[in-house]
Amino acid sequence: MRHGQWILRADDAAGRSGARIIDGSALARRIREEVAADVVRLDAQGIRPGLAVVLVGDDPASAVYVRNKERACREAGMAGETISLPASISQAELLAVVDRLNADEDVHGILVQMPLPVGIQADAVLRRIDPRKDVDGFHPVNVGKLLIGETDGFAPCTPAGVQRILIEERVPTRGAHVVIVGRSNIVGKPMAALLLQPGIAADATVTICHSHTRDLAGHLLRADIVIAAVGRPRMIGAKMIRPGAVVIDVGINRIEDSSRPTGHRLVGDVDFEAVREVASLITPVPGGVGPMTIAMLLANTVRAATAATGAPA
Repeated sequence: MRHGQWILRADDAAGRSGARIIDGSALARRIREEVAADVVRLDAQGIRPGLAVVLVGDDPASAVYVRNKERACREAGMAGETISLPASISQAELLAVVDRLNADEDVHGILVQMPLPVGIQADAVLRRIDPRKDVDGFHPVNVGKLLIGETDGFAPCTPAGVQRILIEERVPTRGAHVVIVGRSNIVGKPMAALLLQPGIAADATVTICHSHTRDLAGHLLRADIVIAAVGRPRMIGAKMIRPGAVVIDVGINRIEDSSRPTGHRLVGDVDFEAVREVASLITPVPGGVGPMTIAMLLANTVRAATAATGAPA
């Protein structure tokens, strides 16, 4: 370690044959085991962390995500509640549900699953959540804390998961050039804010690229670390990656595949098979960043329960 940062091992350096694949699923399991241990510790103090997930409407993908979150809570020993509401619900009625959860001392984390039906202003709903229970990290108070470097708020789960991957893989970030492709409020912007702060898996020089960026390939070829979060299947190819770069693929895209029983398969924003030949480290899709998102959601909920009850950290 040098100046609080890591140096990649020699076998991870540029020039090795093929990238080492980061197993996000294994890391997520370790984090969930840590969360479960924290839940046992809190339970001994009479505290059971509780997460409430609000699902509005019948979007199939949202329903799958919510079931996965509910199962993860149960496996960690946490209290998990899913509140299913009809798509016809009014904004006032939905806000009343959020108000009830804000006032419930047994609920430490609140997550309103996006997207919301047409006619409901998502921003108004997110702002209504108590920032101390905003374990998704989307309330303006938590966004502001992240931007100015305060650590008592909540970072969005996917960027937090990416940063944890960088920590666990000992990827050197101090002074490194990180190129983020995508400027969403969910991934791109908070990811940049995390990496710009002082500290481990941070202190980076960050470039954010988006749909109006000129010469995307030129920016990517100068990157030590590439984080793809744009939602376009396999748009980043091998010729856009500098040999030896670290590639983190946040994208989850469904494409047709007649060879699969389902008729489709999931791919990332990166052309995995091509890019793995030039990168030093790479996350797969699925099995990379995706599992980390739920793991960090559970970790945020335990943090919220600890802070709300004054339990020893």
